Amino acid sequence: MNLIKAYYILTKPGIVYSNALTAVAGFFLAAKGVFDIGLFLAMLFGIAFVIASSCVFNNYIDRDIDSKMKRTQKRALVKKSIPEFHAIVFATALGFVGFFLLLCFTNLLTTFIAFVGFFFYVIVYTFSKRLTVHGTVIGSISGAVPPVVGYCAVTNNFDLAAFLLFLILVIWQMPHFYAIAIFRSEDYRAAKIPVLPIKKGLMQTKIQMLVYTILFIIAADALTFFHYTGYVYLIVMTLLGIGWLVLAVRGFKTANGEKWARKFFFFSLIIIVLFSLLLIGNTLLP
Repeated sequence: MNLIKAYYILTKPGIVYSNALTAVAGFFLAAKGVFDIGLFLAMLFGIAFVIASSCVFNNYIDRDIDSKMKRTQKRALVKKSIPEFHAIVFATALGFVGFFLLLCFTNLLTTFIAFVGFFFYVIVYTFSKRLTVHGTVIGSISGAVPPVVGYCAVTNNFDLAAFLLFLILVIWQMPHFYAIAIFRSEDYRAAKIPVLPIKKGLMQTKIQMLVYTILFIIAADALTFFHYTGYVYLIVMTLLGIGWLVLAVRGFKTANGEKWARKFFFFSLIIIVLFSLLLIGNTLLP
């Protein structure tokens, strides 16, 4: 049982579930009340397995820097409780199943978009984050793929709505991950990962968080302006965005940057969950 749990944790289930939620949101936005259970399950399990595969590969590649950070020192590949070769086989099997489901039961466009996200996370982001402060931007590309996968599984078309979903998630991730970089800065410093707070300082990071928060409000509201969502969505997302913006402004006055960053981070989670739920219930809302 402990070994099964170790393999399960290796997939980073928190990342899998949160990304699966945004994929479901994209699916429901595109479906507009016409629900195909077979297509939905193929999309959901397909993208979940692909994400899980990318996370295992990431764990394998990052095992050297994971050993230097407190929050990751107990990971299975660091402690060697799972053999490295077994992890590679496990990741490959997960990826095969995921892409098989997407290719056979959704469409080629959806499969390609999922592969782009997989490639950016496993290869481009995993290595770039060690070299450049722009690793966060690069990583946001893969994190913005799941809702597009959900949307395109239904439409088989990358249209304006798909682009807006991608844009919203890219923008949301930037202040979200900058907040993590602030309260996990000691870990990143120990692993010599050049995140923005370490390289450019807290003030520059807070300024960028403020700018991205404003951009998030505009991008999220654009779904309504282009008639993809209703006014309930617009009102709720605008209020959430304003709340996030107020919190961002407070960051310039706080004496405890780490405590503020944690609050900012947790509020960002509330935002993305409610964003997803609003899209899932979009057809039921005015």
